[in-house]
Amino acid sequence: MSQEEYKFSENAKELLHTPGGVRDIYGIECARRLRLEEQLHVALRSYGFRDIKTPTFEYFDVFSRERGTVQSSNLFKFFDRGNNTLVLRPDITPSIARCVAKYYREEKEQIRFCYTGSTFVNTPPYKGKLQEVTQLGAELVNDDSSDADAEMVALTIECLLQSGLKEFQLEVGHAGFLQGLIEEAGLEPQEITRLHELIESKNFFGVEELLDSVTISRELKEVFLALPHLLEDFAGNMDFVQKRAKSAKVHKALDRLQKLEEIIRLYGFEQYITIDLSMLSNYSYYTGIIFRAYTYGNGEALASGGRYDGLVGQFGKEASAIGMGIVLDQLMLALERQGLFEQEKLGGILLLYPRQLRQKALQEAARLRKEGKVVQMLRKSSRAGLDQYQEYAKRIEAEQLLYVTQQDIQEL
Repeated sequence: MSQEEYKFSENAKELLHTPGGVRDIYGIECARRLRLEEQLHVALRSYGFRDIKTPTFEYFDVFSRERGTVQSSNLFKFFDRGNNTLVLRPDITPSIARCVAKYYREEKEQIRFCYTGSTFVNTPPYKGKLQEVTQLGAELVNDDSSDADAEMVALTIECLLQSGLKEFQLEVGHAGFLQGLIEEAGLEPQEITRLHELIESKNFFGVEELLDSVTISRELKEVFLALPHLLEDFAGNMDFVQKRAKSAKVHKALDRLQKLEEIIRLYGFEQYITIDLSMLSNYSYYTGIIFRAYTYGNGEALASGGRYDGLVGQFGKEASAIGMGIVLDQLMLALERQGLFEQEKLGGILLLYPRQLRQKALQEAARLRKEGKVVQMLRKSSRAGLDQYQEYAKRIEAEQLLYVTQQDIQEL
């Protein structure tokens, strides 16, 4: 092989690989994925949500840090011919908020949208996370009630059950709870940032050290340090916090969580939720109820959501809103690890025929397809034996291999 041929060969090999953070999906995994998407879409539609498609890329300002979404350094950015900065969407909710403000500016009653699409986050390669993931979700606009909060939590549970998942928990919190505690504590910005980091990592020894270094009331300190233990007996936890915290924002958050818990009981889904007062929101645009779903064997959340009453207003329409999103990649991983996918084949019928019997084969294929069968036609080569086609049928996991002859159609 010459040096030029060798270089071409090596370049060709490099082109077989995908960039870091993205991957090919094919075969039985792709079939399962599409089927799962369809099941979840049926669940979303059954709650009255209507489909919407937004662009894969938008102007940078739609997802700017001021709107509470992903940091600029984690966006895939590029420029159009007019030198405008564009980004691949890292999150679908701001796009839908933009659409609502544009097309439904005068609507005062509920607006319901559901969607499926890819999102893109430019994470550092050493983290080993996918940079393109598929999300399915729903957004409910113009409803600020606790019933809307509970419906989105219930819809998330319904979708996970529809997928076949059996063991999971939704951790439910309120964005205003910790905000209210922190405001009452009067912490400095750098102290708030550090406190968020410690709470997010569940490092409550670090929280105690931080609080020891600042001036804060004994009662508030007791609430902060008790956060990891306030997971059960919500009524008792409310009483504990209300006696120690004076913030109206904290009390309002507790009342909202109590109402949600009461309504979820009416859905019959109370066994799937845990109230977590230490929960921090993923995006700063969340203003109320927030939630994330987890299952065993997965460190990442399968689903998340929350109330974002200020986001639509940033696009010119004052409107309350709450949404949920399921990360299909994480849900697929959980179902696979827990052995919840049935053993199956891609299926279909492989219809083999010689050239002279093409018309007969076409008629048979048409008849089978009218019966709802999947038929792949393949003209037999005179140089290949039937055993080669039998091996091929196994490789593609065909349910049947049919061979068209002058007399009849044989199953091989």
